[in-house]
Amino acid sequence: MSLHVLRAPVDGHPPLLLLHAFPLDHRMWAAAAAAVPTPRGVLAVDLPDRARPPAEPSLDQAADALAAKLVGAGVGRVVVAGLSMGGYLALALVERHPDLVAGLALVDTKTTADTPEAAARRLSIAQQVLEDGTVDAVRPMVTGLLGETTQVARPALVAQVAGWIGEQPPAVVAWCQRAMAARPDRTEVLAAYRGPVAVVVGDEDGLTGVDVAQAMAQVASDAQLVVVPAVGHLSAVEDPAAVGLVLAEFAGRAD
Repeated sequence: MSLHVLRAPVDGHPPLLLLHAFPLDHRMWAAAAAAVPTPRGVLAVDLPDRARPPAEPSLDQAADALAAKLVGAGVGRVVVAGLSMGGYLALALVERHPDLVAGLALVDTKTTADTPEAAARRLSIAQQVLEDGTVDAVRPMVTGLLGETTQVARPALVAQVAGWIGEQPPAVVAWCQRAMAARPDRTEVLAAYRGPVAVVVGDEDGLTGVDVAQAMAQVASDAQLVVVPAVGHLSAVEDPAAVGLVLAEFAGRAD
């Protein structure tokens, strides 16, 4: 796992820690991070290790590795924002290392585990990309990740996201699929968390839509729900200015 410093942390302000969606990497957060006003520090990770993914596909172990990296970098508290798979990792971090998490932003994600059918699909795709040695099996995901408005009006952004997907190593894609298939339901983790929570969702998100976001906001003890118009599952990519400002304002509650 690689930790990237997009903006150096500042004393007195826990940095934002941005956790990316599948099948992407930390680059998906670049524009949203740039929209976060100073002096807030911004960190991001690539999950898992790009050169050599861990032998066991586990978001729990990834959360432990992330916590160790943060402590090793001298970062004692963070405001975590996770989009889709990044949200699953954020919840694992809250469960296993709650003292690190000053605030939790769940962006276009969910707390529930995969259904048996969804988990089986993930495992099948993981096996396919390893056998093929390509990520062709996940390239079609671009249409599900982006909202209809983006697909119609912003072909350059569609191409950019498709390019990011195509650049992922097959071993990384397989690891992520297997790790997500094995994750537990963490609804009770969210319910037990006592820090501030932001739930952000695109109103055109067809994967984890507004109804899912509303349910999470109701579960959390101190939650703000934000619906971003005219964007899909990758709200932070499709409207980075809006999401960046939401995260900055939310992070102020955790200072």
